[in-house]
Amino acid sequence: MKKTTFLIALLISVTACVSTKSTLKNVDDNAPDLVLSKNNTFVIKEFSKDKKYGYNPDYPINIFYRNTKDEALNEVRFLNALAGPNGEKIIYTRLETCCPFPTKRSDMGAGFLNVYELKWEGQKKPVILYLNIYEKGVLMVPMGLSLKKENN
Repeated sequence: MKKTTFLIALLISVTACVSTKSTLKNVDDNAPDLVLSKNNTFVIKEFSKDKKYGYNPDYPINIFYRNTKDEALNEVRFLNALAGPNGEKIIYTRLETCCPFPTKRSDMGAGFLNVYELKWEGQKKPVILYLNIYEKGVLMVPMGLSLKKENN
């Protein structure tokens, strides 16, 4: 009986502990501030060479914001700057919020990733991207995507 009680208590204490260590790999508080183009999209000058960037929840696209009113706006500014691999117009849909992680930039002490599905004409399989509005990082175009051409 004592052994069973001990095992139950041990199991409860182990499952009750939540990690306070972030698993995010590409946070960079020294990343340059985001700049807007004349089309109200982010100016992105770099292309990622890491196939995990944006496609893996541990390597999300970090789109830092200053307050909660900017959350969707900054995601739209990033996604509207992108195009398919050959310049195709993309259509994106927010699928879910997932993957909690600790952050000092949230009143709750935790942040979440927003998961988007991207589609374009001629595509075989939709692309899934993970966006993080809580942390900073160098903003890049994920592998397999391109930048939308600017309208002059």
